[in-house]
Amino acid sequence: MRIIEQQMNDAISNNLNWQSGNTSVSYDPETNESIVRLHGNTIAVVGDNFVQIFDGGYQSKTTKSRLNAILKVHAIRGETVYQKAGNWFVDKFIGQAGTSPVFNTYEFTNGFMFA
Repeated sequence: MRIIEQQMNDAISNNLNWQSGNTSVSYDPETNESIVRLHGNTIAVVGDNFVQIFDGGYQSKTTKSRLNAILKVHAIRGETVYQKAGNWFVDKFIGQAGTSPVFNTYEFTNGFMFA
């Protein structure tokens, strides 16, 4: 994980406002949510029990990297965003099969919710 992504996740975890380069976190104490922006465009909203993701209008490597860094810390292990044949997909945890986690794959849509 990049240093900027670690700093971003620290700001989310600690309910702080933070900015570095093209990435910012704004904490809203009324909703207890952190809004993550890349180049001023919202790419994630992180609450106590959810992560909601957006592409911010750009399905770039940087956007995907920021989203995966957020999911790695604030979602269930293994939930991810990835690209295949030029299209974005999301793997979302749906349960356990014995000791193995089970994921469903969905086409990426803005506002996709991990809860």
